[in-house]
Amino acid sequence: MRTLIVVRSLKMGGMERVAVNLADAFGDEGHESHLLVFRRQKQGLSPANPAVKTHHFPLRWWLRLTGVGLLIELVSRLLLNPLIRRSHFVWTGYLGGYLFKVWLACFERRHGRLDRIIFRGIGSFEMVWTFRDERARFVLENTLPQDVNTCQYRLFSRCLFHAKHLIAVSGGVKASIEESQVLWKFTPASISVIVNPCPIKQIRHLMDEDLPDIPEGNFIVNVARLVPQKDQALLLRAYATSNLQEKLVMVGSGPLEGDLKRLACELGIENRVIFAGNKNNPYPFMKHARLLVLSSRVEGMGIVLFEALACGTPVVSVDCRGGIREILKGELEDSIAARNETALAEKLKEKVSGEKPTIREVWLKDFLPAQVVRRFLEPGG
Repeated sequence: MRTLIVVRSLKMGGMERVAVNLADAFGDEGHESHLLVFRRQKQGLSPANPAVKTHHFPLRWWLRLTGVGLLIELVSRLLLNPLIRRSHFVWTGYLGGYLFKVWLACFERRHGRLDRIIFRGIGSFEMVWTFRDERARFVLENTLPQDVNTCQYRLFSRCLFHAKHLIAVSGGVKASIEESQVLWKFTPASISVIVNPCPIKQIRHLMDEDLPDIPEGNFIVNVARLVPQKDQALLLRAYATSNLQEKLVMVGSGPLEGDLKRLACELGIENRVIFAGNKNNPYPFMKHARLLVLSSRVEGMGIVLFEALACGTPVVSVDCRGGIREILKGELEDSIAARNETALAEKLKEKVSGEKPTIREVWLKDFLPAQVVRRFLEPGG
């Protein structure tokens, strides 16, 4: 079959990595796989499968070139967005959907008709929200907020979710969509749950790369953007409380990096915390770590958890809204800590002590790429 994954950009983030993994998975299963990016990155992710064809459609610039799009953008920035906060996409995405339809028609004349079009992340929905097609599936990576019930969010949800086939990456995300339906008065065409794929073979190949900045000895690793949602401040406080001597390595970057470094100094742990920055290949860090820990306030899926398990590394996560329990179930429920400093500190000490446990392959079976691909291509997928 012929498939197209649509994503806003290929920056080094979890959602973008999953988009690439899914495109690779379609190609690995013998389908004709295409990946479309709206914003090109200087240093970004790329498919591992050479059969995956990557396309770039600079939608923002095409909007401006129409003249009408440039006028809409100016009116939105100067008048409409200040009046209705965060509504910029409503006005620009209206025309964006029609431009995407034109691009798609040109694409299909050249490559043939697509069987499935998959939009990953709300950022991509926003840019083309007027686009409607029965072949299209819109994947939500995170839970929707439940603490707002305003005309503003009713407008946003009618644009983004109404009458569309929605895919939730976990049962927790699906539950939040169903709750939001009632609050915001929208009705999707359908809601399905399809988990993110875990490219185990690729991860196990990449994890053996010899990186010069892997710390010696035992260490704990966190792989995530340094943003409020990931709540590394909680992790730093719990790590300080635990008094563990294993170093804590933070793989990732973001706007909170300076604040987190200052917090590490205030806690007196700056000599034991390493801020490693973004890594194109974080898997060697996962492989050599004694433990991977996730401290997020909310996680749609928590892909780093099964990536670490695929690397043979045990994990710990705080209990949070979303989909971590899709991964940490059965025996792995013991890896969940209550979302507070003391509980996380105790769980870190518990999991670091003793021998590194053996990871069981059965824990990863639900996330095998072939199974995820099959779900997307089913009539109801």
